[in-house]
Amino acid sequence: MTEPTPAFHARLALALRLALRDLRGGISGFGVLIACIAIGVAAIVAVSSLARGLSEGLAREGRIILGGDVSYSLLQREASEAETAFLNRLGRVQVLASLRAMTRAEDGGVTLAELKAVGPTYPALGVLEVRPQVPAQALFAETGGVYGVAVDPLLTGRLGLKVGDRLIIGSHAFEIRAEIVREPDRVATGVGFGPRVLVSHEGLRASGLLQPGSLVRWSYRVTLGGAAASSSVLNRVVEQSRTAFPDAGWDIRTRENAAPQLSRNLERFTQFLTLVGLTALAVGGVGVANAAQAFTERKRGAMAVLKSVGAEGPLIFKLLLIEVLCLGAIGTGIGVIVGVAAPYLVKALAGAVLPFPLVTGLYANEIGVGFAYGMLTVAAFSIWPLGRAHDIPVSALFRDLVTGDRRWPRWGYLALVAATTALLVGTAVFFAWDRTIALIYVGAAAAAFVLLRLVASAIMALARRLPSPRRTELRLALVNIHKPGALTPSVVLSLGLGVTLLVAMGLIDHNLRNQLARTLPEKAPSFFFLDIPAAETAAFEAMVAAQTPGGKLERVPMMRGRVTALKGVRSEQIKANERAAWVLEGDRGITFAETLPGGSVLVKGAWWDKDYRGPPLVSFDNELAGWLGLDIGDEITVNVLGRSLNARIANLRKVEWQSLGINFVLVFSPNTFAGAPYSNLATLIMPKDTNEAAEIALLKTAARQFPAVSSVRVKEALETIDAIVAQLAVAVRGASAVAILASVIVLGGALAAGRRIRAQESVILKTLGATRRRLLAAMIVEYALLGLAASLFGVAAGALAGYAIVTFVMRLAFSFPWLSMLELSFTALVVVIILGLAGTWRILGQKPAPFLRNA
Repeated sequence: MTEPTPAFHARLALALRLALRDLRGGISGFGVLIACIAIGVAAIVAVSSLARGLSEGLAREGRIILGGDVSYSLLQREASEAETAFLNRLGRVQVLASLRAMTRAEDGGVTLAELKAVGPTYPALGVLEVRPQVPAQALFAETGGVYGVAVDPLLTGRLGLKVGDRLIIGSHAFEIRAEIVREPDRVATGVGFGPRVLVSHEGLRASGLLQPGSLVRWSYRVTLGGAAASSSVLNRVVEQSRTAFPDAGWDIRTRENAAPQLSRNLERFTQFLTLVGLTALAVGGVGVANAAQAFTERKRGAMAVLKSVGAEGPLIFKLLLIEVLCLGAIGTGIGVIVGVAAPYLVKALAGAVLPFPLVTGLYANEIGVGFAYGMLTVAAFSIWPLGRAHDIPVSALFRDLVTGDRRWPRWGYLALVAATTALLVGTAVFFAWDRTIALIYVGAAAAAFVLLRLVASAIMALARRLPSPRRTELRLALVNIHKPGALTPSVVLSLGLGVTLLVAMGLIDHNLRNQLARTLPEKAPSFFFLDIPAAETAAFEAMVAAQTPGGKLERVPMMRGRVTALKGVRSEQIKANERAAWVLEGDRGITFAETLPGGSVLVKGAWWDKDYRGPPLVSFDNELAGWLGLDIGDEITVNVLGRSLNARIANLRKVEWQSLGINFVLVFSPNTFAGAPYSNLATLIMPKDTNEAAEIALLKTAARQFPAVSSVRVKEALETIDAIVAQLAVAVRGASAVAILASVIVLGGALAAGRRIRAQESVILKTLGATRRRLLAAMIVEYALLGLAASLFGVAAGALAGYAIVTFVMRLAFSFPWLSMLELSFTALVVVIILGLAGTWRILGQKPAPFLRNA
């Protein structure tokens, strides 16, 4: 009578019991698996926990950062009496004004600064820290006809000033009474072109900078009654404001989105770093697969015994899978612990310099996602090699490995691999900030894996078909490349992925720096001049012509406006493509022109006549129009100076933004703003032989004779941008180092995994008369050929990825630094040889007799 088949749970319990019993023998040989998973999970959990802590800090301090519960921002005009009365009914109102202006020392030094005019009760929330500590009343008060200011230490350093010295702003002299240590609302005001200067409203008006058309931003910060109004109350207040003044054109923010640009940048950078962490896990997955394969090989004897006493294939698979998952859980746990600790470490080392508090804590969602990534990676990459053990016969298990087992796992295991891979991909896409980018990344990663595996297969096939060389070393190297159990797939995958990532990041950094440091200065103007009063335009042009004979001055009228509706739909209701969403956020520079601006090419529609007097028309950037779903004839509503204007799109044009010439997304027909106050924006291209002293002299003259004009020296602006890019490059390289470290660990593990087989081969060849020198030469040739092939593919794939990102995403000119890429390939080659020899050096000294006796 046949005994009934044991229930599934009984077989699973048996597999679990056997697996745990086997793990009591230790986890030696699984260092690569644990390390790879720990590195990837630590990167993901650290990045997500840090981002969550910063977001929590931003949300917690939103009221202080914004300076109130609701902020109303207007450009180029102050709030009307009706608007002011409405705001005063909402709560306590604090008024601020901000603008760019040139500041001068009495001895002639000059620099651009960001002015912020504040009231006597500033700040309404939080604390303004200055050095020396001066009461607010005395800090900005007028004493002997001189107003006081507080300045960024960067300004005193640039101009060689100190507390107590005089600073000229506009047409008035101010006394520096303190240096700014911390502004509670600095994050909300964003990054400026120059150091900050705090001044009173009275001092700002005395400076003479407030003129018709000046680009002054007026902010009205309202603190509602009560400690903290609910979200529903804030939303109701915002809606009331828009209903009461639909044409005000003000930018409204609440404490819940105090710094929206910072929040978006934080989310974007978090996604990038998370993708880097996923890259580390993907590379680590190769290590997991290698470790699972090596684990299966080590357990051949144990599996043979189990199968010979009646164990079936599914039991063998469950036993192996449970052991590998337990080891993966150890690596994942280590990674989670390291990732959770990262925000605490950042807070301890850099908490004082962060613009807002970093809220540390144990975030269950971030920990859970990191744990899921780790375990799904282990499962997805280990099921395939473990599943092949199901059908290996007992006789094959007892025999030594002399022929490769190329059989695929059963369909059930293949389905399980597909399911776990789909879960891993789904997790990556679902939790991504931009799912489109996540899908592109997943597709690129899958393509890289497939291509690298094909490259490995091609290398093995080519080595198999090449004629047998006469030299023994070359013959041994070629055999080692294509023989069963060769290291070729593992080396090509791990090294190829690492080199691809290095090359892609290096090319992005190189081309971005090249564009900023070399290409742009050749095309770009020497100066930008902002806020040139219309009444002083002729005098300003005469001054420039006298100072820079041969210079080319280009001038256009400029205003600021806010796009409030597209095709009748309010901007806040439009979910625009991320690449074009910035057009609908905040105020945009606008102009009007009779003819097509330079640096633009008309691609659709016709330009208006010079004497056009019909309904307002507008020219729009062609690419942005496509992302916003706009075309010829569509209507755009723009609020300028509190007045809403409807204009029809007359044409679309391609704009060469990289030239840094004067150009705008929106160019209106001249009749649109007839009689409206405006200022002028100008660029100056100086002769090529102009030295720096002449540029500085022009800067000082312009600041002295035209104090209302803000001068931006393009060279300094590019140097500032280049410094920011350099800092980002360091951060990107540091993050990418995580993936590179995983590649090196996987590569080292792959080379070490073949140590037992290499030892056997070495002993047999020595017995047949091979010398240590010949064996060493054969290994060097083998590793050199593998390293060369993998690095060349990595350079090609990385160059393709870098080209796509630089050309189609960043839209920059692409150049390929051949020398750097050759150096990178040579470095990868050396790394493979060193790691390979480090793992096999001791094997070459193995004595044949002891090894054969103990085999």
